[in-house]
Amino acid sequence: MRVLIFHGYMLRGTGSNIYNVNLASALVRLGHEVHLLCQDREVRVDGVSIHNPDIDGLLPVYVKDPYEGFEVKAFPELSDAELERYLAANVAAVREVAAGGIEAALANHLVMGPAVLARAGIGSFAAKIHGSALEYTVKPHPRFRPHAREGMEAATGVLVGSRHTAESLWAALPEVEGLEGKTRLGPPGVDVAEFRPGGEREKLVAFVGKLIVSKGVDLLLAAWPLVRAQHPDARLEIAGFGAYEEALRRLLAALERGDLEAARRVAALGWAPEGGEERPLPILSAFLADPPPGYAEAARAAAGSVEFVGRLEHDEVAELLPRAEALVMPSTFPEAFGMVAVEAAACGALPISAGHSGMREVSRRLAAALPPQVGSLVSFPVGTGAVEAIAERLSAWLSLPQAEREDARAALVEAVGRLWSWEGVARGVLAAARGALGELPLAE
Repeated sequence: MRVLIFHGYMLRGTGSNIYNVNLASALVRLGHEVHLLCQDREVRVDGVSIHNPDIDGLLPVYVKDPYEGFEVKAFPELSDAELERYLAANVAAVREVAAGGIEAALANHLVMGPAVLARAGIGSFAAKIHGSALEYTVKPHPRFRPHAREGMEAATGVLVGSRHTAESLWAALPEVEGLEGKTRLGPPGVDVAEFRPGGEREKLVAFVGKLIVSKGVDLLLAAWPLVRAQHPDARLEIAGFGAYEEALRRLLAALERGDLEAARRVAALGWAPEGGEERPLPILSAFLADPPPGYAEAARAAAGSVEFVGRLEHDEVAELLPRAEALVMPSTFPEAFGMVAVEAAACGALPISAGHSGMREVSRRLAAALPPQVGSLVSFPVGTGAVEAIAERLSAWLSLPQAEREDARAALVEAVGRLWSWEGVARGVLAAARGALGELPLAE
């Protein structure tokens, strides 16, 4: 089968990029001819034909970060003329690839992928909603609702990573007739050959993700002195990049000095360092306003145990996670799925995730495979007390007897292999593309 995938972005680093690389590879393993449209000029995927639409150097994104070789603008910053040029360039590229005949197609992101395939005349295609376009672009900026509506009306099947994303999509586009009826569960998968337990595990906790306010890294940094007070040999590695990195480094430096007033100033600035509104981060501010006794001393004692390791490629994440005892995914903003939590579980590292949106749905399925005393550790409520909750769960896991941790690791690895595989994801995409929705689970 000749399959077209429209992604439009890079093939490294973030969740949707990794999704498309692995999906394309799985489709090739299943015997299909795959054509992937993206903007990555360096990564090559075995057996996949990669096409780079000529967008004249202007790359619209949902969360603004620099990309070498491109002028980057957030979608709301585009003029109408720039947006139309971007759409036209991608439509032309899709038509050129489709001229050879296409038997199945996938459009990524609520905007602009589905609208591109609709305008290119692709008669039957699946749309994959990753969450970022929905939450950062369409919902806060009504200007893009017509494009989202155009794509959703044309899509044969709509895939979401979680029930939370499905409900958010339906609420954002109530005017799209039949949208709920053609929405199906289509989470990402994990390559269990790449993400697997390693040999030697360190007393290491990891974070992997974008360094932006909504990822909640500030909560993990604030929790860390409480963890170190009970586990003085534990270390924390922060892997990622983003506009909030400098503010996070200032927060860490203030904590390592025991300077809680400086830490409070970082919390008070809120979103301002990444270009947003200056308003306090509510959970961090509440914690720092009344920290536990001895917190400043514990923060000073933890100095030197946290490292920012920078942006990691996907294969480097697969090297980091098997070394870790645990991974924390503390996002305060909705996530379509808890992909990095699944990858951590595949490596035998306990994923501790915020208890909402797609992360909660992943946590529930993992918790069901674990002994109750461990299953209760994989999720924490986001709100007042979240800092303490992260610390309590990390400390409890690190304090478990080694034999209990090993049993839990084995259960995590087994659950991931049973619940999430890329070949299963690929088959689901093909079913959605041809309208065989009865083969796919409802977003329940």
